[in-house]
Amino acid sequence: MEQDQEFVEYIVKALVDNPGDVKTTRTVDEMGVLITLHINPADMGTVIGRMGQTAKAVRTLLRVVGAKHKARVNLKINEPEGSTRGPRGDHHGDHGGGHHGDHQQMGHHQPSDSGMSMGDSSTDAIDDFKL
Repeated sequence: MEQDQEFVEYIVKALVDNPGDVKTTRTVDEMGVLITLHINPADMGTVIGRMGQTAKAVRTLLRVVGAKHKARVNLKINEPEGSTRGPRGDHHGDHGGGHHGDHQQMGHHQPSDSGMSMGDSSTDAIDDFKL
């Protein structure tokens, strides 16, 4: 097993509730190295993290490991059979329903704020152009 593949397994096994179910496959092609991660459906939310932050962090670390060996390494998280988005949301709701709901609302609210500011700046740009 290659060092990059071992690294992914080590990190993910430390995060999940079912480390025995963590498996990886490694393929090399003209685009570089692709490590595909297979996990227990119950661990999908843990590996992805809130708004994808955990997965993003693992990918960043994996890129650093790849750069050390002059290889482009990418991570694909295989969505396991039986994993659906609905139960993951319900699962998180059980552990902090109000808190999770706040994040969803904030996440939804932020784009509309940025949309308004973008609208304001484009209006200002149009007004400047008229002068």
